Amino acid sequence: MQNKLIGYYNYTVILTYIGLCAGVIGIFSACGRGSTFGGVMCLMAAGLCDAFDGKIAGTMKRTENEKSFGIQIDSLSDIVCFGILPAAICYSAGMKSAWCFVILALYVLCALIRLAYYNVTEEARQKSESGARVYYMGLPVTAASIIFPILFLICYLSGEKINEYLYIVYSVVCIATAVAFIAPFKVKKFKLMGLIVTVLLGTIIAAVLAIINL
Repeated sequence: MQNKLIGYYNYTVILTYIGLCAGVIGIFSACGRGSTFGGVMCLMAAGLCDAFDGKIAGTMKRTENEKSFGIQIDSLSDIVCFGILPAAICYSAGMKSAWCFVILALYVLCALIRLAYYNVTEEARQKSESGARVYYMGLPVTAASIIFPILFLICYLSGEKINEYLYIVYSVVCIATAVAFIAPFKVKKFKLMGLIVTVLLGTIIAAVLAIINL
């Protein structure tokens, strides 16, 4: 029977879609409402969804088209959540000069290149070998879900001491992260324990930010 809607619909894509919605809400929150805090919280929510969507996808036997669809929507979601959303957060935090716009555009571009490269290499890898990927080439864009919340927390706690230099701090981190996205070095993929530790770290950061914001 032909689907009424185009696409593939099963439980393996739910977290990816939820993460994307969190990313979109975060962009509106950071740019539309000027809430850097809201953007950061949405970024961490998107990171949480991304941490486990692959594990859930692995529990279902999928066709080659379904696997390819999963790779594509994951990367398309990632460019919104970990490419555009961090740029929106940095804009909300004070990166509003012309040269800051250039830095933010380059950050998103590097994230895009990183994700496109991953898509190409992952599809080729799956055709030649089975099992999960062991290493990533370059820093995964999902690292933004930890890097920028930590940065925001440090800057928030620094208060007036760093306010006038805030855009410089964010600019330096953006440039460093963008370069890491496309740098040719290997990053070992987290196993379950690594994911749990990362999620716990994110939970602690989110709790601290929520308490401070109250």
